[in-house]
Amino acid sequence: MTEHRDILLPPELVEAARRVIEANRAEGRKIAVAESCTGGLVAAALTEIPGSSDVLGCGFVTYSNEAKISLLGVSVEMIETFGAVSIAVAWAMARGALEKSGADTAVAITGVAGPGGGSEKKPVGTVVFGRARKGADPEDIAADKRHFGDLGRGGVRLQAALCALELLMPGATLAEEP
Repeated sequence: MTEHRDILLPPELVEAARRVIEANRAEGRKIAVAESCTGGLVAAALTEIPGSSDVLGCGFVTYSNEAKISLLGVSVEMIETFGAVSIAVAWAMARGALEKSGADTAVAITGVAGPGGGSEKKPVGTVVFGRARKGADPEDIAADKRHFGDLGRGGVRLQAALCALELLMPGATLAEEP
């Protein structure tokens, strides 16, 4: 017999998602996410909350460069020049998610969860976030790079998802924003 479960994900992730849904619902705002290294974890956390569909418009899991290009409109040249884990690509992913979804706010996550794939410049645990808002100046880049360290694949993905949820809160700011 299968046991009854109300939530599948870690409680701290679900609670952060609940705050995002409630705060954005209170302001009548729609949100979208574009995820790479988190592989849909942020969208999964948001959909753990009953009634989240009135806030979460859609989520894009763009794990491959090809998906970033075809689904979000990230340019090949940008990926070749800066790499998939970069401020430029995270920003382009967020802009693409905003444009494709019609949301009020979109957050993008791209990074190196590990255990492999890291480099000297982008070690395991490096995650870049981008956020785009409807009506904001498209030239104002809202992005930030975080170094979570080698917490293990699950640990990096959890910290990245928690950070992305914080960035979906109305009024949240990024280090690169004025």
